Amino acid sequence: MKMLLAIINSDDAHSVMNHLMEAGFQITKLATTGGFLRAGNVTILIGLEDSRLDEAMDLIRKYSNTRKQIIPTTANLGVGFHPAMPVEVTVGGATVFVLNVEQFEKL
Repeated sequence: MKMLLAIINSDDAHSVMNHLMEAGFQITKLATTGGFLRAGNVTILIGLEDSRLDEAMDLIRKYSNTRKQIIPTTANLGVGFHPAMPVEVTVGGATVFVLNVEQFEKL
């Protein structure tokens, strides 16, 4: 048995979760915030049999897409001047951890 933890961008989370549930996966959703962009994420937890791991990973991969986004940043040019400098970053996609589960009980 495996525990899958997937951190998904908020823009992709609804689609990912719907497709996982349509495929029969039971998920637990946690609202989380990313550290770099401080953007909203969703972390989902899925307990599943080893034989279904590839199926879950394929669905997450298919419905969580990366994309480019321009974000404002500031540059310190001295003398207290901090102009906004737009920077292109890649957002979206998913970060997935797969853990072995020694025991599982649904009470």
